[in-house]
Amino acid sequence: MPTSPSAKSGKHYRDIIVIGASAGGVTALVALVKTLPPTFPAPIFIVQHVPADSPSILPQLLGSASALPVRHPQDGEVIEAGVIYVARPDHHLLLEADRVLVTRGPKENRFRPSIDALFRSAAYTHGPRVIGIVLTGYLDDGTSGLWSVQRMGGCTIVQEPLDAEQPSMPANALEFVAADYIVPLAQLGTLLVRLTQERAPAKTRLSAAELDLLKIEFTIAKQGGGFELGIIEKGKLTPFTCPDCHGALTQLVDGNLIRYRCHTGHAYTVSALLSEVTESVESMLYQSMRGLEETKMLLHNLGLHFGENGQDTVAQLFFKKADETGRQARVVHESILKQEALSGDLQFERKKLP
Repeated sequence: MPTSPSAKSGKHYRDIIVIGASAGGVTALVALVKTLPPTFPAPIFIVQHVPADSPSILPQLLGSASALPVRHPQDGEVIEAGVIYVARPDHHLLLEADRVLVTRGPKENRFRPSIDALFRSAAYTHGPRVIGIVLTGYLDDGTSGLWSVQRMGGCTIVQEPLDAEQPSMPANALEFVAADYIVPLAQLGTLLVRLTQERAPAKTRLSAAELDLLKIEFTIAKQGGGFELGIIEKGKLTPFTCPDCHGALTQLVDGNLIRYRCHTGHAYTVSALLSEVTESVESMLYQSMRGLEETKMLLHNLGLHFGENGQDTVAQLFFKKADETGRQARVVHESILKQEALSGDLQFERKKLP
């Protein structure tokens, strides 16, 4: 069984690599693994967002391009150096001691697997040995987790946003994390080879409250049960409700990053929560518009019926009401267009302002 530099020497190296990617990530990951030598000394753990109901062929795609073995791990599998572990669809990929956990804990930012959950578990378990990497993607999954990696003394790397197929996720990470390295994808493999030969720094001392929150969120990703674990008391209770289960949301703060968790364990950043809420409102507005348009058609048909039967006064009354209902439908449609404008990535849009 391959072993890490830390295991061979008894000294700790930066030998736990966690990578998060979303839109454009498959192409980026294939390009990255091509550059890694067969003697690469560290395990690599990857969360790539994929639909929950789709079979994942990412291990085969990466395996065909990489000199390293690639696989979906089994729950409880012992970690091996020089192996690339890929998260299964609809399952979190977590690290605990020398093992991989494959769980179905609550979704984070609407995703399972979650980049934040992987990063947080690595940071809590392995501290300064961790190298956390955020690649291309939409919105901001990975930002909170990368912040935790840095907070626990790990090394943080973000793909240069201008080099990313989708720059939003790297740009959001850089908004809240002072990354140790910002590099184009072509330079990442060489950088990782060098970093895995470096000794890890001493463990960072965090307050008991910070460590307790990390432990609770790690446990939530493993098994859920946020309320029993006391997550509500770890932040500021808000009047907002979870878009997924309608539970109460508590506000948590990572540095300057605001995020939310419900009492069952679902987690959202501001961008993800806003996206969920606006989609829900948009759906209700579309239902209202459909109802108004159906009412307009019914009123118009009744006007035609009474007109054909010589009751012009009654017909004109129904035509008038149909026109009024049509105007109401147009107002709702304009509201939908305004609502859709709120559903994007506000953090990324804010950085583009002059």
